[in-house]
Amino acid sequence: MTLPPIAITGPTACGKTAAALALATQLPLEIISVDSALIYKGMDVGTAKPSPAELKAAPHHLINIKEPWQSYSVAEFAKDCARLCQEISNRGKQPVLVGGTMLYLKSLMSALDEMPAVAPEVRQNVLAQATQIGWPAMHQQLQIIDPETASRLNPNDGQRIGRALEIYVASGQTLSSLQKRRQEENTKPNQAAHRLLQEENIISLEPVQRSSLHDRINSRFDSMQKNGFWNEIKVLYQNPQLNLELPSIRCIGYRQAWLLLDELKATGKDPFQLSSADQKQLLSKWHELGSAATRQLAKRQLTWLRSMPQRHVIASDDSQAEALVIEKAISICKY
Repeated sequence: MTLPPIAITGPTACGKTAAALALATQLPLEIISVDSALIYKGMDVGTAKPSPAELKAAPHHLINIKEPWQSYSVAEFAKDCARLCQEISNRGKQPVLVGGTMLYLKSLMSALDEMPAVAPEVRQNVLAQATQIGWPAMHQQLQIIDPETASRLNPNDGQRIGRALEIYVASGQTLSSLQKRRQEENTKPNQAAHRLLQEENIISLEPVQRSSLHDRINSRFDSMQKNGFWNEIKVLYQNPQLNLELPSIRCIGYRQAWLLLDELKATGKDPFQLSSADQKQLLSKWHELGSAATRQLAKRQLTWLRSMPQRHVIASDDSQAEALVIEKAISICKY
């Protein structure tokens, strides 16, 4: 029998990893990452990936499973997560989902409709066409094919426009029609029993004072910069396989650095051979943009979490937050 997983989630920088590792000292568990950035190899500092010591403290899954140029869909995550929950249960341990990628969590709370498989050559053809004519022109194509989806997307949102076009080319079905079918399935009374994650099994770390989370975000970005984030960016930016259209490089912190580096290159400057004054200015601007984007992400995460009234909320700015997570997790699991 598969043990029902529990989830520790919340906005970025709220202390999810620390809480999960504290729980690991009290329960026989294995951690499944619910973070779309932690899947990428070579992206460690900027994703706040658990340290080697933390990874050894408890078994972790779905971390470092893809190269930055590779894709990984929500449907793939849901399949992998279901398989891992079964395997962990078979080992007599509790599956614990940890992370804040809300789309991933959502996929576990609904009967996720199978999206059509997209062959690599289809994805490459869509990207090649976008390189030639630009994403706004691709958005116009999507408006003709699937006006409902196009109306929800920014004309420069290459990741989502590309995905919608890929699905149509691969299957002949529009993304909006597939999503409607999923919604219809999820409203059926018997679907709740088939959902991997139940809302009442979610523990959400949320700040009482928004300013406390903002302070943690700023402090974490400071720490990332001091611990080699810029060196990580340098290696990635000089890799010809990577570009801004890839989900990996669109991760917060990486995207903002990439845009700044592109701006410098456009002026004819070598972004890695700057004077100390220019370098300081660049890093300061990067900190400003990265922290602002992280705050916006946290706001979106909190909005989504508040749509789930049955979640268990624990104040992330409470000094006893980790102990409270342990207490609540044990009560949910009935250990």
